[in-house]
Amino acid sequence: MELVTIDDIRAAAERVRGTVVRTPLLPSPWAEPGRPLWLKPENLQPIGAFKLRGAHNAIARLDERRRARGVVSYSSGNHAQAVAYAAREAGIPAHIVMPDVTPQVKVDNTRGYGAEVVLVPIADRESAACELAEKLGAVLVPPFDHPDIIAGQGTIGLEIGTDLPEVELVLVPVSGGGLASGIGTAVKALCPAAAVVGVEPELAADARASLRAGALTGWPIEDRARTIADGLRSQPSELTFAHLRAVLDDIVTVSEDEIRSAMAVLATRGRIVAEPSGAVGLAAYLHRADELPRGRTVVVVSGGNVDPALLADVLAR
Repeated sequence: MELVTIDDIRAAAERVRGTVVRTPLLPSPWAEPGRPLWLKPENLQPIGAFKLRGAHNAIARLDERRRARGVVSYSSGNHAQAVAYAAREAGIPAHIVMPDVTPQVKVDNTRGYGAEVVLVPIADRESAACELAEKLGAVLVPPFDHPDIIAGQGTIGLEIGTDLPEVELVLVPVSGGGLASGIGTAVKALCPAAAVVGVEPELAADARASLRAGALTGWPIEDRARTIADGLRSQPSELTFAHLRAVLDDIVTVSEDEIRSAMAVLATRGRIVAEPSGAVGLAAYLHRADELPRGRTVVVVSGGNVDPALLADVLAR
């Protein structure tokens, strides 16, 4: 299986320039001794999450004939918003299939970017999107299972390696694996001595189980849907798993309470609004130090599209 390369990621960086925000590395004054900390706030993207990088790169790669047919995608929220936004920028129609348990803020935002939204049971989202794409003759833009998506997400790692070449540890959320695949590829190319460690919720730790087993290990969607981190309920594909095996040093897991705690710390001490999926990296930094390498650490805050009621509840506790 051919893997994405640093050259693919550099080419993606040129395509997304001007649409995607080049997010800064924010040094943390409350880092623990011996573990300097920087936050990579992808919540600052126009759609509030990193997904715009991959979606824009994938749509930018389409020729005019395929663009004219429009795009279809499926997502629990952030990729949905990213495809809707990128399609609007390209002037093409977008249809997005979303689980009917998606936080309303993400559904509303996706519609706000001009996409037609179709709500289905969570287990049916991929099959429904494939059927819709065939019916419309549109191009399917998957949330992670495509080299263009992986390369686009990898531009985050390109920025990390450029801005902090002496980085020693990068903590990145893992779900379908596109983000970790891309970041890991870039970081390993630019900073080969750095460790790249994925982070998953304990309630959706299928990627960790797969990495330990050396083969994809599926978890029922009913199990994965238990986590508060709704953006981390997908499973790696054959393509992303091949990347994860090549570029991740490990995957650690965090509890639901630890995710909530990290959200509160980001909001009150970091002045960063993070959704549960975006807070898992900091949860690992705060609560899994004994499982991680020490040294200069970058935590990728992957998104900030959190339901206001959930954020209020987290802060109240």
